[in-house]
Amino acid sequence: MVNGRELRSTARDDGTLRLTLDNVTIDAPSADEVIVRVEAAPINPSDLGLLLGPADIASMRVGGSPASPELTFDVAPRRLATIQSRLGQSLAVGNEGSGTVIAAGDAATAMIGKRVGMLGGAMYADYRKLRVRDTVVLPDGATAADGASMFVNPLTALGFVETARAEGHTAIVHTAAASNLGQMLQKICLADGVPLVNIVRSTEQAEILRKIGATYVLNSRDDDFRQNLVAACTETGATVAFDATGGGSLGSDIVGAMEAAAVARMTEYSRYGSTTFKQLYLYGGLDLSPTTLNRFAFGFSWSVGGWLLTPFLAKAGREVAARLRQRVVDELTTTFASHYTRTISLSEALDPDILRAYERKATGEKYLIDPTLG
Repeated sequence: MVNGRELRSTARDDGTLRLTLDNVTIDAPSADEVIVRVEAAPINPSDLGLLLGPADIASMRVGGSPASPELTFDVAPRRLATIQSRLGQSLAVGNEGSGTVIAAGDAATAMIGKRVGMLGGAMYADYRKLRVRDTVVLPDGATAADGASMFVNPLTALGFVETARAEGHTAIVHTAAASNLGQMLQKICLADGVPLVNIVRSTEQAEILRKIGATYVLNSRDDDFRQNLVAACTETGATVAFDATGGGSLGSDIVGAMEAAAVARMTEYSRYGSTTFKQLYLYGGLDLSPTTLNRFAFGFSWSVGGWLLTPFLAKAGREVAARLRQRVVDELTTTFASHYTRTISLSEALDPDILRAYERKATGEKYLIDPTLG
């Protein structure tokens, strides 16, 4: 049994959302469980969706004490309706992390002292109890920071390529492409010979990708972006896109460019457009505005859907999931290395200025929580 802190998010029916550091007691592990001292846990966009959800950051109010900080936010009535199912629940946060096993059940005593990566939620905490099957022993010499982000981004990037291949696509378009995930995807595509069209929003982001070998890097803020996008889709033959922005018309522009490239290859006219199938997957929500689709620019052979890691892994099956996980372990400090803007303590995660910084979800910035710092 160990005592520690756990960061929790509670949305309440009075129209507020509260973040707290709660003291919790973790019972002894059962036979196939371990208790891990958390030493690193990344702040991913998917974590922010649970941590802050629909909260109005500008309404932040500070309470509690230095030892037990508390932040309260307002939630607009129109957005409160979208989270009815979580109202009143105190939810633990943090999808993934890494640390050292300090206790284990009878069937897992060999794990004690090993540094592991973990997946399963509730990682923004001093300690985490979970089943052995939800951990991966890190390679010799790997640090907790090396293993902290070994699941969500690496498996998502690998999942994109796996999805594209399974559906018969030979080239990919990706948005918000200078992110940690985007850089991993570019490295995978280079190694696997998959043409990749990267879309970014600044020359600085474009340079990040070019330095790791990217051939196609487009700035969506350039005046000739749409023309360049058609040209890239024509050269690569890209027919699938994974869009992290979600809102606005960028996804529509991508499918339209794919169709324009396909029409240019047609030998005879059809009023229904090309027969080339085009797939747009929305996997993020960096832009919270509605998704706008100009369907008349797509022809009639296209689809738009959502893509999430957990459903993908469930559909892919254990054999594929095991193969992808092993590749992550093998390339943990190369292809799947993550770079962090700043490492903060667990209590600093509730510092108002720091929270505003990581909530921005700026491309190229990534925060890491190390609960051992305080």
